[in-house]
Amino acid sequence: MTNIAILASGSGTNAQRVSEYFAYHPSIRVKLILSNKPDAYVLNRARQLGIPSQVFSRKTFYDTHEIPDLLKKNDISFIVLAGFLWLLPENLLNAYPGRIVNIHPALLPKYGGKGMYGARVHEAVIRSGERESGISIHYVNEKYDAGDVIFRASCPVMPDDTVDRLAARIHELEYKHYPVVIEEVLKGS
Repeated sequence: MTNIAILASGSGTNAQRVSEYFAYHPSIRVKLILSNKPDAYVLNRARQLGIPSQVFSRKTFYDTHEIPDLLKKNDISFIVLAGFLWLLPENLLNAYPGRIVNIHPALLPKYGGKGMYGARVHEAVIRSGERESGISIHYVNEKYDAGDVIFRASCPVMPDDTVDRLAARIHELEYKHYPVVIEEVLKGS
């Protein structure tokens, strides 16, 4: 069995989609959901899905081995970031080389990097006059949004788009592709 841990900081819609996708999978399951925010709605989703969850502090994440130890204790072999906004510490990257993926709401390398997440990305895409946006699923390294891209999917940016309308199209791409790409990566590893 391949056990996945999801790290999320927010509402957790992607975490929920990934968890539901693998709920009855014969060889892959989401075993743990972790968050750096005690009030993140993803923790409610984890409870509703019956998936154990845990909150951690910045100090715990960066200054201890508690999180890699927790993952090892739970036999986690793959990590999925789903709206997780912190860079990963070296001890976590070293413990899971090539086994951590993230989804970004733009076509990397454009509109990535520190501070580029959520509505900020969509605002920048619209402001720049782009005709296309989309998602990028990529491996995670020590820099924001700089790991090798595994998969991209695109959608048009309409001349009269608002951040919310563009975000809705991006979310549909995320929900459709993220679980499938995770499964393909795991089958290939």
